[in-house]
Amino acid sequence: MERRSFLRGAVVGTSAAAFGFTLWQGAASAAPAQPGPGPYGALGPADANGIQLPAGFTSRVIARSGQRVGPTSYTWHNAPDGGACYSDGTGWIYVSNSEINPSGGASAVRFSSTGAITGAYRILSNTRQNCAGGKTPWNTWLSCEEVSLGYVYEADPYGVNASVQRPAMGRFKHEAAAADPVRKVIYLTEDESNGCLYRFVPTTWGNLSSGTLQVLKAGTATSGSFTWATVPDPDGSPTVTRDQVSGAKRFNGGEGCHYADDTVWFTTKGDNRLWQLNLVANTYELAYDDSLVSGTPPLTGVDNVTGTTSGDLFVAEDGGNMEICVITPADVVAPFLRVNGQSSSEICGPAFSPDGTRLYFSSQRGTSGSSSGGITYEVTGPFRA
Repeated sequence: MERRSFLRGAVVGTSAAAFGFTLWQGAASAAPAQPGPGPYGALGPADANGIQLPAGFTSRVIARSGQRVGPTSYTWHNAPDGGACYSDGTGWIYVSNSEINPSGGASAVRFSSTGAITGAYRILSNTRQNCAGGKTPWNTWLSCEEVSLGYVYEADPYGVNASVQRPAMGRFKHEAAAADPVRKVIYLTEDESNGCLYRFVPTTWGNLSSGTLQVLKAGTATSGSFTWATVPDPDGSPTVTRDQVSGAKRFNGGEGCHYADDTVWFTTKGDNRLWQLNLVANTYELAYDDSLVSGTPPLTGVDNVTGTTSGDLFVAEDGGNMEICVITPADVVAPFLRVNGQSSSEICGPAFSPDGTRLYFSSQRGTSGSSSGGITYEVTGPFRA
């Protein structure tokens, strides 16, 4: 994925009139963006599921909280949140967290090569408020507890092996995780208004039972260089992890996290920003900041983030217009889909099937605005290769 700053590029909306963009790094004036929709075209009218999509795309409901999943006898969990997809022979599996406390945990749905639902089952139980997480290169799911002194759990998407608590990865208000197979580390976000960005360095890559927790150190600016420092006491007691290292960089509500091609992308919901770390140069900078967009920003309430082989990022909104927005290597920020009639919910768990033709995500509270009203969807169509 090419390293870039989207603040320098076109920001487009859902109508023919484009939003302006503000040039970053101290520019004093705004320049007009190119008019028109994003790379997939304008959003069409809402379909039977209340979802607006570009031409050529369709949606279906995969699961609803409290109801059986497809032809299975398994009841889908409440408050579906972070998710990921895994290859499964000629089919695939979608994993989804449950952001409730107590109980929490995570479930999985199994699909055949044609996309038919063939199974659903629990992969993690008896945890607390499992929000986001991340996929490992060895095909396990890291499910993160978004509570004070929360843990990371490693679960098996295939439902064969028992889940395992990973205390070495630190106890704090976990949000998301992203694996870096080049440096053999896991990046971790913290959902606190004065939270930090961490990385876990396993003693042995592929085994998360032991290792070193480190925190990013940098200045107070929105760009610059960074280093990593070891957190002396990863269990966060009596001193919380974010307060153990002097000079630790503060981020306002860490949310989604995604690694690709020597870059870490992560969102902060408190200030509606997308950040990027250049892991080769050891520098950080803003990639998107809605406060620097002239006019109405197309992306607000930034939350979970995922990417595609084309270099596109897909960012889900917690609130906003209930959209998933696409951010392209050509520096375009535009809505890809919008969910109508669910303004008391949030979009979460975006993940692509292994072949990149299907996008899964959830509306955590659905039309009811309650954790028992969650809906998990699939969108199929001509995604960019």
